[in-house]
Amino acid sequence: MQKVLITGFEPFDGERVNPSWEVVKQLNDREIAGTHIVARQLPCVFGKALTVLNTAIDEWQPVMVLAVGQAGGRTDITLERVAINVDDARIPDNQGQQPIDQTIVEQGPAAYFSMLPIKAMVHALREAGIPASVSQTAGTYVCNHVMYGLLHRLSGQQTVKGGFIHIPYLPEQAAFHPGAPSMAVQTVLHALELAILTALQVKHDLKVAGGATH
Repeated sequence: MQKVLITGFEPFDGERVNPSWEVVKQLNDREIAGTHIVARQLPCVFGKALTVLNTAIDEWQPVMVLAVGQAGGRTDITLERVAINVDDARIPDNQGQQPIDQTIVEQGPAAYFSMLPIKAMVHALREAGIPASVSQTAGTYVCNHVMYGLLHRLSGQQTVKGGFIHIPYLPEQAAFHPGAPSMAVQTVLHALELAILTALQVKHDLKVAGGATH
């Protein structure tokens, strides 16, 4: 049976949980559209996160890799369009590293675009009543580091797709960030199930607006 690898992160920056892992771990060993889902946790650590990811790819040989991360302050599920070749950490990672203006891959391209049908995925989520949008930036922290490293590994081949999704805080996190938006576990879980299903079934992305004015 073909496999999809989905990853979430450990908590960081003083949070007690990371919503990406709290949701992603519930998908482990499930089956979607005849495809077995394997969930793995990544450390919120520059370099080490990619080592763990690459080991999991080598072990499971998935047809698709979907990395998921926390984006506290965002209001919806955001499908990342692009990863850029720079680490510029506003805060240290979980091992105290704080790279500034460092390339992720020496001599690598400035950016990689997602290999997933992100606009079709946004459409599917919205049709299900789940707030979703295309994001034009994955930041410059460990999430972007993982997305860029993943797409760099997958570049030049046509058999494995990869991309990144950011999700909001969980309600129990937002309780400690007054005014911050949140999304319930079950809603995010349903969103990720739909995202995987759509990415597996759609071969050519929708040609619809998904840009931003600023």
